Amino acid sequence: QVQLVESGGGLVQAGGSLRLSCAASGSIASFNAMGWYRQAPGKQRELVARITKGGTTDYADSVKGRFTISRDNAKNTVYLQMNSLKSEDTAVYYCTPGRVSPGYSSWGQGTQVTVSS
Repeated sequence: QVQLVESGGGLVQAGGSLRLSCAASGSIASFNAMGWYRQAPGKQRELVARITKGGTTDYADSVKGRFTISRDNAKNTVYLQMNSLKSEDTAVYYCTPGRVSPGYSSWGQGTQVTVSS
């Protein structure tokens, strides 16, 4: 089973940028899609960005125009470029093999993003 390890989070001021990385222990080329979820304190996890094998992307309305997801199959890595960060983007961010079912249990440790206002 391919393991996904997130990194790149940190503390940033509102309006700043961060780039998250998701390194896979094996090939991601076989996954139909890759995604980034986030979970803020007291809230449910939400899918914020997804990229298909063919490169098609889609985003949650709350991050459209600010976040960009990309994938590098040669490096088995998925990225999430986050610009114009807002305090409401504060959350733990997780990488997944696309949109996952409610019973998905292979969550990684995630990476904490904290945006100060």
